[in-house]
Amino acid sequence: MSDKFFYKGRQDARQHHTAYGGFQTNASQKSGSKKYPLTLVVTSEARRKEVEAQVAAAKLHATISVDNREGAVESVNELTAILNKTGTVTTAKSPSRNDACTCGSGLKFKKCCG
Repeated sequence: MSDKFFYKGRQDARQHHTAYGGFQTNASQKSGSKKYPLTLVVTSEARRKEVEAQVAAAKLHATISVDNREGAVESVNELTAILNKTGTVTTAKSPSRNDACTCGSGLKFKKCCG
């Protein structure tokens, strides 16, 4: 008998897609949570207090380290990206042709303002 008439799935055993591609099937990691805190580097204690206040106001979690060396560079890019993120933009749905007009005339939209 031929396999053509009694198909039971793939004949070759293939690997699962997560085994070799690096594709993450789990939910994405949310930066700034307790499990995945932000990693920030600042150059002074005064700046550290400012950044801690920003993190607390945004209700985030972060590990902030101070680097006092000469020529040290601040690394607060993750925090600024999260703070500058805009929300979802929603627009009001315009009325369809046969809906009542929004001006309050009592006519259909297509006869009044459409």
